[in-house]
Amino acid sequence: MATPNTPLWEVFIRSRNGLAHKHVGSLHAADATLALQAARDVYTRRGEGLSIWVVPSNAITASDPSEKGMMFEPAESKIYRHPTFYDVPDEVGHM
Repeated sequence: MATPNTPLWEVFIRSRNGLAHKHVGSLHAADATLALQAARDVYTRRGEGLSIWVVPSNAITASDPSEKGMMFEPAESKIYRHPTFYDVPDEVGHM
């Protein structure tokens, strides 16, 4: 059981080469080594992991969902970034 002073860690797992790490959960551990071992034991029981990242939760800075407009609205004004201005050859397949 975690004590009030035990840091919270976020766990990310990469299941195969070429794929991105995905957030799979959180856990409490005293340090990074113990967090890595606990993440292995808890989140890769069936051998589904290739690589594990553990990050202290207090090191993550996230945007506020209520400020979505301010954060993401500037991208909407840059219409040249939308793929509608480019012709994709049929040989390319799906994109």
